[in-house]
Amino acid sequence: MHNREEKRESKIWLSRCVLRLSKFYTFSRYLISYQSNGDSKLVWIWTENKQVMTTAVERGWSTFIFDANSADLAKDWSSIALINPLYLKDGALLDTENRSVASFFQISSPQQLEQMLLINDSENTVIHLLDWQVIPAENIIAAIQGNDKRVLAVAETAMEAQNFLEALEHGLGGVVLKVQDIDPVLKLKEYLDRRIETKNCLTLTKATVNQIHMAGMGDRVCVDLCSLMKPGEGLLVGSFARGLFLVHSECLETDYIASRPFRVNAGPVHSYVAIPGGKTCYLSELKAGKEVLVVDQNGQQRTAIVGRVKIETRPLVIVEAKGSSSDQSSYSILLQNAETVGFVSPPEEHGTQRAAVPVTSLKAGDEVLLRVQGGARHTGIEIQEFIVEK
Repeated sequence: MHNREEKRESKIWLSRCVLRLSKFYTFSRYLISYQSNGDSKLVWIWTENKQVMTTAVERGWSTFIFDANSADLAKDWSSIALINPLYLKDGALLDTENRSVASFFQISSPQQLEQMLLINDSENTVIHLLDWQVIPAENIIAAIQGNDKRVLAVAETAMEAQNFLEALEHGLGGVVLKVQDIDPVLKLKEYLDRRIETKNCLTLTKATVNQIHMAGMGDRVCVDLCSLMKPGEGLLVGSFARGLFLVHSECLETDYIASRPFRVNAGPVHSYVAIPGGKTCYLSELKAGKEVLVVDQNGQQRTAIVGRVKIETRPLVIVEAKGSSSDQSSYSILLQNAETVGFVSPPEEHGTQRAAVPVTSLKAGDEVLLRVQGGARHTGIEIQEFIVEK
């Protein structure tokens, strides 16, 4: 009798384990969508356009939502591409074996949102916000923080998707892109690739200053960002794309001028500046709304939006530096000759140091940080081509 009871309990325990593994497997099939690219955000596609489907699959997104009227479409697409179809039925998203993967809610009022948060105990939820978007998304993030629930929102443009993924800085767990043309798919993929790019450190090298001299007057650019920078951060700028100097922000306090932690006095209009996607553009091309890369002395990078650009005529100084012993190339940059303008100092293993070296106190032998990369550029994109710059 005792052995029979033990066997019964063992069978119950085993069946529970199988059920949990089944649930995990069911959702993990759809979790691959963007974790495979190093990001924890999900992207599912809701479309009836075959070109959108193929474009999404080519970019690694294989989970598609079908409503009651498009079940035949799911079968057709499954015969030509490896996709994970989900079927919308009675407020749930079901897989091909009729198992629930996520709950589904349409929200058109604050009351419905509050009710959904109260009654919904699903681990995974897709919401379709029919009116406001950003504020409800923020409310959801605040309500589910600290637990394992994942919420995806239906977006009909790449910009809507970006809003959902950035709400309250952390963003929702993913998006369902409901579109009928490929442009939003391409834009969302480009945006998510930039997110991943900023998680990787850039390789910065030390360069030794060998010349500093006055260069006369020129039109220099102050780049004011919609983000605050801290000591050790700045923009990558240079006269040659093959080597960009890390120019410090004006976040440090001085005796004569207040801190401006949103600003980098970046140099004259001809200079290159690093932007997302491994690209560069000229400082003269920057304008409100454009993105640039903010980098610190350890190579950590993030994107920031330009809020304003100021171009004014100021006295300039030219700085020339040599690379490391294995790289004897010469690099140069022009900057305004002012105490608030300087370079980010290389990090040191021991002791304290200044975060920035002003150009007004720079001398031969000082070390600065440099981003060495390919020299030839076409519209800001690195290309393999013979080029001489001096």
